[in-house]
Amino acid sequence: MKLLSKGLVTKLLQLSKGAKLPASKLQHPLVAELLEEGILADSRLGRSKSTLYLPQPESLKAFLFNRFSINDLEVYLETLQEEGVSRAQLVQGSTNSKLKKVRTFEGFLVNCYEPIKARLHGNEIIINPPEGIFHFIHAFEQFEPHPDVTIVGVENAENFSRVENQRHLFKGLHPLFVSRYPQSQSKDMIRWLQAISNPYLHFGDFDFAGIGIYLHEYKRYLGTRATWFVPAGLEAMLLKWGNKNLYNAQKVNFDSSKIEEPRILEVIELMHQYKRGLEQEAFIINSTSFDDSL
Repeated sequence: MKLLSKGLVTKLLQLSKGAKLPASKLQHPLVAELLEEGILADSRLGRSKSTLYLPQPESLKAFLFNRFSINDLEVYLETLQEEGVSRAQLVQGSTNSKLKKVRTFEGFLVNCYEPIKARLHGNEIIINPPEGIFHFIHAFEQFEPHPDVTIVGVENAENFSRVENQRHLFKGLHPLFVSRYPQSQSKDMIRWLQAISNPYLHFGDFDFAGIGIYLHEYKRYLGTRATWFVPAGLEAMLLKWGNKNLYNAQKVNFDSSKIEEPRILEVIELMHQYKRGLEQEAFIINSTSFDDSL
């Protein structure tokens, strides 16, 4: 196992706890890779100052475990700080068998509220799980949804588990819902999305973190095939159910200067106008009719 330095581990630990650090203090090939992977995000202040932060700490944890078998940064740092520590002790300390999570299956979860046609290993199948049950697609490289199916990526677990309550949002579509969680499976899902031709619609939180997840984890890999989903009536929902604390906590770390997708820019303008963010769970509770204002 390749060893990470105390200095780098200390800074990664600070980032994982919500700290924002100057990019000038994080000059390391691994940091460049984390930026490339979208795990670290860059928030620029003015023309020259650049600050790095971690939008989703669990993404860093998954990366470190998969790449270096580091399950706990604090344990790893404590082991590094011990005098005369051996490589074997470091490995043992960072891969505590009681804490280690093993990825048993490749694949990802899917859900739907109406029968969805697909092919698996060349054979026609129907995806139609009863309420309370999801399908896990293991042989995803052989899984092909019908061309008229739209893949809808769902950010939050509750929305994914209760798609029936949100069917009014997707009138005119034949959606197959895929889950962002568990995140240990997300790379399988991205590989699958890159291999198929179906359009991808991202349904996430309507806040700056949700936009960042879409741009860094999906849009960058799928390009024009990916679209950020904006339900009808979002403006009214944002005004009535939006959270000011959510907006205030995230706005300082968000840079919209490189965003080109018109629908995202429209929503950002609304967020600034009402100074609110909206968690997507609101659409489960308020499953009434919406106007078409946005």
